[in-house]
Amino acid sequence: MRAVAQDVTSPGRALLALAVVFLLLATSGWTAQRHLGQAKDPRALALSAWLHGSVNAHRLPRPDAPPQTIAHFFATLTAHQRARLAHRYPLVVGNLNGAPATLRYRANRISIHRALKAERRRQHTALLNDAGRWESRRRVHRYLSLLHAGRQIFSFDPSGRGKAAEVFGNLNTADRVSVLVPGVDVDLLSFERTDKPRTAPVGMARSLYNSARRTDPKARIAMIAWADYRTPVGIGVDAATGTLASQGADRLEQLVAALPRKVSTSLFCHSYGSVVCGMAAAGLPKHKVSDIAVFGSPGMRVDRASDLHTDARVWAARDPSDWIEDVPHLEFAGLGHGADPVSPGFGARVVDADNAHGHAGYLEPGTASLRNFARLAVGKYWSVSCATGNTCTTGIV
Repeated sequence: MRAVAQDVTSPGRALLALAVVFLLLATSGWTAQRHLGQAKDPRALALSAWLHGSVNAHRLPRPDAPPQTIAHFFATLTAHQRARLAHRYPLVVGNLNGAPATLRYRANRISIHRALKAERRRQHTALLNDAGRWESRRRVHRYLSLLHAGRQIFSFDPSGRGKAAEVFGNLNTADRVSVLVPGVDVDLLSFERTDKPRTAPVGMARSLYNSARRTDPKARIAMIAWADYRTPVGIGVDAATGTLASQGADRLEQLVAALPRKVSTSLFCHSYGSVVCGMAAAGLPKHKVSDIAVFGSPGMRVDRASDLHTDARVWAARDPSDWIEDVPHLEFAGLGHGADPVSPGFGARVVDADNAHGHAGYLEPGTASLRNFARLAVGKYWSVSCATGNTCTTGIV
C-alpha cells in the first residue's frame, strides 16, 4: 500500500499544482456537459399532490419529517390504507425514510411501471432527436431491468438524471446493514452495468453482499446500493468541491437515521462517495454506525480521522494502480478534499488491497479489499488483513 508523496517542505508548490489541476478541469474538455433533464419533474409533481392529500380526514405528514414521525404515521394505518397510499403516491412513498421497506419496494415497482409506460409513449413522439431516442432506449432497458422479479428497489426517482437504491438481503431481520455509497457519474442509467458490473453500484453491492454471506453464512445482514444523491458529472469542478457531497451527506444521514434503531451500520464509500461519508460522519446517529470504510478516496474534507467527530471506526484502502493517488490531497479555497485517508498522519485503519486494479476494481473477486470489506460487513475484525506497516486491527475487541 503506497501513500501519496507530498512535498511538505514546499506547500506553495503543492498549492500551485492543485490550482493548475482544477483550472484544467474547469476549462478543458474533461468536464462533462450538464444533463438538461426532462421538461417535467415527476417527483416534484408527486410531492405537490402528497402535500395536498389526506387519509382519514388527516393531512399526510411532510415528506421531510423525521423518520420516526413517518414510521409512526404508517404504523397507525391499516394494510389497505398503506397500499392505497403506495398506489396513489408511489414516487413519494417509495422514497420516504421511515416508511416500511416492503411498502417502499411495492411503491417503487408501481413508479417504475409508470415510468416505463411514459418512456415508451415518449419514444413515439417527434420531439426526440437521435441522441434523445438513444437515451430513451437506455432508460427503457434500465426500467425493465429494475422490474426483474425479486429485486428490492428501495428508492426510485426518474426526474432529471435519476436516482435509485436497491436492497440485498432482508432489512427487517438484519442485525448488520451495510451501505455502498458511490462516486462520480452515477445516476439511473449507470446504477448498474451489464459489462464490468462491479464498477457500478448494483454490482459493487451485490459482490460485497455475496462475499459477506460466504464469510459468515449465519450472519443476518443486508446491503444497500445507495445511489440516492446527485453525483458530479465528469471529473470537473463539481467533483473538486464539496457542494454536491454536502447535499448527499444530508440524504445519507436521513437514510441511516431511518434504519432500525438496534442495527449496526457500516458505510462503504467509493471515490467521491468518501467525500459524502466524510461530510456526513459528524451528523450520523451515535453508536449506530460501527464502521466507515473509504476506498479510492480523494479525501474526506478533514485533515485527520479524529476531525470527523464520529465514534465509528474509520478504514481506508487504495491499490497502487489507482489514478486517484495522483490527485493533490489538499483543500484550498474550497477546491480539493483534504488529506489522504491512507497516509500515516490521517489516522485511518489502512487495509490491504492486494490484487485490486484501477479506480473501480476494489470489489472484484480475488481482491484483498473485497475479502477485508466482507469481514468488516459481518464484524469479523480480527481476520482483517492490514496494509504493510499498518496495525489496523489494534484495539478492537
